[in-house]
Amino acid sequence: MLRLQEWIDYVFNTIPSVYLIVGSTVIFLFMGTMAFIVRTRAAKRPISAKRIILPPLFMSTGALMFLFEEFRVPLPQVLEAVAVGLLFSLILIKTTNFEKKDGLLYVKKSKAFIVILLSLLVIRLVAKLILSSSIDVGELGGMFFLLAFAMILPWRIGMLIKYVRIRNRTAE
Repeated sequence: MLRLQEWIDYVFNTIPSVYLIVGSTVIFLFMGTMAFIVRTRAAKRPISAKRIILPPLFMSTGALMFLFEEFRVPLPQVLEAVAVGLLFSLILIKTTNFEKKDGLLYVKKSKAFIVILLSLLVIRLVAKLILSSSIDVGELGGMFFLLAFAMILPWRIGMLIKYVRIRNRTAE
């Protein structure tokens, strides 16, 4: 743990924040593209409760970042990030639906999802560029993690509720 803290201190104290912002933005754009590809492929496979629950569970391990001072976020920013994440989750919950094919449930393909994903990517990028001038890079990373988690967790819970309702209805 001490070695990791030394490495984090080195990164945040020796690499100019502009490079950290540019690097994290490039990684973010790559990850956004990967999320789109994974989501498109996932729509071709039947959905299950396990496939709905696991992504936020795996993502929750990212909260370990808050063990390090550089990533800790003051309470007002925590509340802001969570509020924005919850707002975005409502859009995702509303636009995520299921369809039944051959007795199995699939996530319904939605053109709105592509628009929503691209909009979220652009909003995040613009917000990051604006906020990076007034908020430390590590703190900003913590805020965006909170925003993403506050968006994904309720969305997946909403998906699970819809999934169980449809599955129970079709089982009757």
